[in-house]
Amino acid sequence: MSDQRIALRYAKAVLALAVENKATAAVEKNMRSVVATIADSKELRSVLASPVINGESKEGALNVIFKDGGEITIGLIKTLTENKRIGLLNEVALKYIILNEDLKGEGVAYVTTAVPLTPELEKKVLQQVAKITDDKVTMENKIDENIIGGFILRVGDLQYDASVANKLNTIKREFANSL
Repeated sequence: MSDQRIALRYAKAVLALAVENKATAAVEKNMRSVVATIADSKELRSVLASPVINGESKEGALNVIFKDGGEITIGLIKTLTENKRIGLLNEVALKYIILNEDLKGEGVAYVTTAVPLTPELEKKVLQQVAKITDDKVTMENKIDENIIGGFILRVGDLQYDASVANKLNTIKREFANSL
């Protein structure tokens, strides 16, 4: 089973527990903290991915980092450690955020561009995404100069890559396969 599917199952279980305890907003805040902390710390990503460091040490470090994370978040860390899946913590947190936004009827459209979007282009993108998803959608613009031009749009689990870098890679693969 792929890591994406495994992470989704854990995220669904956490969401069900959070709904049962009426703590979806608090858990979402904690999951956003987990994602931000892991994204900001190269060392933490290395520790989580390391097969040399045992699970209990990883759990101990995460419990110290997220000591204010709440019972459900600490329980998730413990469960992932016990099942030898602690490396999926970031992915589970991301999936939880998406599932909780869907539950609230809100979605976030992540648009990656080489340059910041203008306000009028942002409005047009939001209108088109709202038509597709039938949900209230907010937009988050990420800047990545490596895509050269165009955009990458991600809403939930759907992704549309219209970047120049992707098109160049496609041409490169086709050229290499034709030799």
